[in-house]
Amino acid sequence: MFLNYIKEFFVKKSLNVNLNNEKSEVFAKNVQTIGLLIDESTFEYSEAVIKELALHGIALENIKVLAYKEKFKEKEAYSRPTFGKKHINWNGEITEGFLNEFINSEFDLLLSYYDIENVFLMLVTSNSKAKFKVGFSAVDQNLNRLTISTELGNYKLFISELFRYLKNIK
Repeated sequence: MFLNYIKEFFVKKSLNVNLNNEKSEVFAKNVQTIGLLIDESTFEYSEAVIKELALHGIALENIKVLAYKEKFKEKEAYSRPTFGKKHINWNGEITEGFLNEFINSEFDLLLSYYDIENVFLMLVTSNSKAKFKVGFSAVDQNLNRLTISTELGNYKLFISELFRYLKNIK
């Protein structure tokens, strides 16, 4: 338990360095590819979020999902790529291949679907090569270019507000 706090401290330190080096890109085209980073420890309707994105014209094959579980069980089979605390070392370095692949993908949009500040999720968001990052306003404002103020469970409103804002930005 105590070691988890120390690990979170060091990962948070690495995250702060990343946030200071953040660059902003210009968003000027239609969204084709979406990376969905979702905390399945607190939200269990990730399939509904994916369907809602598809209803707004995003092809299912262009949505890449990465899930986080607070209590990651190595022997359990997950339906999508899932990571936990053990996949990030004490220096804030990612040690898993699928996680590095997600981070290095240049999505048009990264949707950080979590509303509780979790250093492991925030580190993945910060390191992502996505062109435009969107998340909840309850999470650090420096992490995302666009923040939406809704509740985690109200995914239909979140997605509709997202596409309304994106339409206005273009």
